[in-house]
Amino acid sequence: MTQEQRWTVDQIPDQTERVIVVTGANSGLGLATTRALARQGAHVILAVRDEGKGHRAVAEITAEQPAACLEVRHLDLTDLDSVRTFADQLHTDHPWLDVLVNNAGVMAPPRSLSAQGHELQFACNHLGHFALTGLLLDLLTVGRDPRVVTVSSINHRQGRIHFDDVAGERSYSPMAFYNQSKFANSVFGRELHRRLTAVGSPVRSLLAHPGYTATNLQTSAPVGLWRVVLGRMGNPLFAQTADDGALPQLYAATDPNAESGQFIGPDGLAELRGGPTRVQLSPAAADAGTGRRLWELSEHLTDVRFVFPTPD
Repeated sequence: MTQEQRWTVDQIPDQTERVIVVTGANSGLGLATTRALARQGAHVILAVRDEGKGHRAVAEITAEQPAACLEVRHLDLTDLDSVRTFADQLHTDHPWLDVLVNNAGVMAPPRSLSAQGHELQFACNHLGHFALTGLLLDLLTVGRDPRVVTVSSINHRQGRIHFDDVAGERSYSPMAFYNQSKFANSVFGRELHRRLTAVGSPVRSLLAHPGYTATNLQTSAPVGLWRVVLGRMGNPLFAQTADDGALPQLYAATDPNAESGQFIGPDGLAELRGGPTRVQLSPAAADAGTGRRLWELSEHLTDVRFVFPTPD
């Protein structure tokens, strides 16, 4: 698309009666995504670790959109028990789900472990979303134009899975393991597409990345080099707004032309900013062998096995 033809939120189709889960919906890309979807009539479930922040986000949106249909639910992606509880409660209250936006993430903390003993970034950014998707797949299968949108990063191209040290026990670098988690997002989204397509499922699996977007992901990184470089210096000079950064995942979640298996990112220089367009996964992330290996590891670490139901 040319700059004049760039896709905008005004092109989001009517989302009335669609049920959409957005993880990490209380700030940044998640909040921008939630606001745009609610404006088009969606019932958006804000899946958040801090329910107080979630309710403040709802108040912010409803101040602008009094008729917005929003729901706050607790979800801690670093705790697989919380993921299961969230999924169980969603099954109780909702007979279907139309879109799951796997948006939440953490970036470059000191090495720490999740409730189940997994490296925190891998646990939150990948394993929690892997488990959540698997546990909600039956609801998605009966949804209308159902989609899973997994948010990755430009950084996936610098990542790899440390299969011999996935938890960073022997060697840990905050950014290297952030890149591992974003690489895992990309591998997962493409492998999910392969498996859904193989069984003829109606669910689409798409990937998106926001380019270089000003969010609290950078500024909440530990005090030190990354906060200074990414947040205090880089954001004001180079980053686009969260509203603009959310466009690729909104396109992936709603546009009729978005196809399963596609990776959507900004169309500008080096994919840092711009309107949504189709971009390329790294060859390593698109490798089917890596996809199978990560899938098997993720099943083992989460104890979640995907069941791929198809319509009657």
